[in-house]
Amino acid sequence: MTYSVEQLKQQLTEKLTLTFGKQLKEATTKDLFQVVCLVMKESIHANWQKTKQLYRETNSKQVYYFSMEFLLDRLVESNLLNMGQLANYQNALRSLGFDPERVFLEEHDAGLGNGGLGRLAACFLDSLASLQLPGNGMGIRYKYGLFQQKVVDGYQVELPDYWLKDEYMWESKRSDRTVEVRFGGTVETSFEHNKLQFHHHDYERVLAIPYDVPIVGFQNETVNTLRLWSAESTANHFHFHSSRGHDYYHYLDYKRSVEKISEFLYPDDSTYAGKVLRLKQQYFLVSAGLQSILQQFKQKALPIDQLSRHVVIQINDTHPSLVVPELMRHLLDEEGLGWEEAWAITTKTVAFTNHTTLNEALETWPIEMINMLFPRIYLIIEEINERFCQSLWHDYPELRDKIAELAIISYGHIHMAHLAIVGSFSVNGVAELHTRILKERVMKSFYTIFPERFTNKTNGITHRRWLMNCNPGLARLLTEAIGDGWIKDPDRLSDIVPFSTDPGFRDAIAEVKHANKKKLAAYIYQQSRIPVNEQSIFDVQIKRLHGYKRQLLNVFHIIHLYQRCLENPAVDITPRTFIFGAKAAPGYTFAKHVIKLINAVADKVNHHPLVKEKLKVIFLENYQVSLAERIIPAADISEQISTASKEASGTGNMKLMMNGALTIGTEDGANVEIQQLVGEENIFTFGLTSDEVFALQQHGSYRARDYYNQDRRLQQILDLFVNEHFTSDDVEFKDIFYSLLYNNDEFFVLKDFDSYVQAQSRAEATYRNQEKWLGKSIINIGRSGTFASDRTIREYAADIWNIRPPASR
Repeated sequence: MTYSVEQLKQQLTEKLTLTFGKQLKEATTKDLFQVVCLVMKESIHANWQKTKQLYRETNSKQVYYFSMEFLLDRLVESNLLNMGQLANYQNALRSLGFDPERVFLEEHDAGLGNGGLGRLAACFLDSLASLQLPGNGMGIRYKYGLFQQKVVDGYQVELPDYWLKDEYMWESKRSDRTVEVRFGGTVETSFEHNKLQFHHHDYERVLAIPYDVPIVGFQNETVNTLRLWSAESTANHFHFHSSRGHDYYHYLDYKRSVEKISEFLYPDDSTYAGKVLRLKQQYFLVSAGLQSILQQFKQKALPIDQLSRHVVIQINDTHPSLVVPELMRHLLDEEGLGWEEAWAITTKTVAFTNHTTLNEALETWPIEMINMLFPRIYLIIEEINERFCQSLWHDYPELRDKIAELAIISYGHIHMAHLAIVGSFSVNGVAELHTRILKERVMKSFYTIFPERFTNKTNGITHRRWLMNCNPGLARLLTEAIGDGWIKDPDRLSDIVPFSTDPGFRDAIAEVKHANKKKLAAYIYQQSRIPVNEQSIFDVQIKRLHGYKRQLLNVFHIIHLYQRCLENPAVDITPRTFIFGAKAAPGYTFAKHVIKLINAVADKVNHHPLVKEKLKVIFLENYQVSLAERIIPAADISEQISTASKEASGTGNMKLMMNGALTIGTEDGANVEIQQLVGEENIFTFGLTSDEVFALQQHGSYRARDYYNQDRRLQQILDLFVNEHFTSDDVEFKDIFYSLLYNNDEFFVLKDFDSYVQAQSRAEATYRNQEKWLGKSIINIGRSGTFASDRTIREYAADIWNIRPPASR
């Protein structure tokens, strides 16, 4: 339903009175935010029901995207944009005397994700709905997000992110779809009707209650569903004993243990109890989600062997890998199928996306933990493993000596990636380089066995949020230049490339960028009281803090420039503002030391009289999507400097590119494809290649100390870590110092330092020629359409899922 501005003003004021009993002059911005959502939901919910009905009537095959994270961010603006009503609502709010931006900021970032994995899932849901494809998300309704990050004296401090303290305006509780998830207990067998039967006893019952969130497509009336599961308990699921005192307190303990399952995103797994909780979360999602899917399928009154014709389950990384044995359990125990028939259905229904090349990120779980929590599931995994190992022995004699390496169960652990590969019909990487590494190295033997399963689907981002919504000035400029066809067909952004030589258009691009930099500079000053030069290079690194992402290499370059300024105060350096946003996992000590180092360097640089006019270092706390939306439109340089072969794809590189930033990066992940698209002259690459990294690791020929001994710059930088220059405590940064010189620099920071400095010098020289820089920026914007998630989802839909828009609307 589309409203004019006048109609909206009437709707909003009437809803304010009916809902809160307030007149306009009494209303707060939070009141107006809630009223805006209520008016929007009338249109959204009507289309939501129509979409569900259409899928039922056309018997559409649907994809269910299982992910532990969905980093949705605030939905009010993106929903209004997709509804084609953003401008009208903004104008209506202004007419009523309210600042639309302040009203929209009343929405808390949804604490349902952490980083790229979760934001990718959110972009995919947006594209599914915008392409009118039948697709749904399955996730967990966490009460608390990862954490709110505060920086106190330079240190990261974690506070609870209780994002649900206010009503989440977009969710609808579906108590009628509640299912039961079982943990623990024992499994007994019996032979009945000439068949082995399995009976589960004495298990813990947990209620899984769904909360549905509408996913609004772009100007097409399609509204898909993200179903989030909450773990809840009732007295009916607790055994009271009249002979036992204190049952009330036992019940409270039980209730608390149940609610923990959906309480925290990524609970601390440094303890045994934390590991158990993470594993329970994964099965909770899988079991609840599958029950929901099978309930809907059975409403079609079709034979169960037709499941894969109507349903496809995509598991996002290894976290939901228990989908494979859980689906087998349903088919074997609930449907009474034989093993071969159940296995055929499962391996035609489940598809797997891998997101890593890091061995430590390939999940494994102790056998005894799986067996304790899910005894029937463990028996099924054991059978899958036995049959798979037998097939290797008989069909692949050349791999017999690798059976222990390939087995799903080996050395006391269950390997979740192996389970996902063996139980899926498709295994995809998320960038061309990443997929090649999977085939040739990380999963080479599995590729030998299942070559037809492996495919590449390079990640993408939704241009609706990451260009249209967060950078409206650039979006308007693009539409004025090439028309609005790029909005529904982002590949048409390439039409802007010829404008890279147009002086007038370059000037217009510069004006948009400067306006965005001015807004970010104001925000930085508001947050930190540090003034930054709007004319300086805004050099941005915003991503999860991890050793392989090499924020440390960035800091080395900053200290190098700082040293140059001290040695020669007249040195000609283009003013530069280095902007960081990053959270470190609470238990990741090294990463937290790097955050402290960034802030210690910032304190020196930002206040030194010889340096502060040339360099500024800004660490913006509590990095999340809403903060990224402020930073990305203002960025000049995009830091994508991970150790080659370690970053599967990246999506921040795509967002920054789409907003006109130029990339300084290694030949890693999707950087490789960015370089192919824009040309070597429009990106600043440096450092080891993935093959060179593998060679150094294989031969053990790298000696970090040699680089320290031979490069005076590195000596100066590292010596500052232990001589109290950046801190009054000479042991503050010794962990970083030792990791580089005594643990041999696992991520080749010292090896790539000189090449990185040279790339930075090339970038600075180019920036001084603004005509040249802006031309390159325009080319990056024009080529970024390839990385729209609409393209990625079309590829998934055609090549993996075999889904299409319903035949009629």
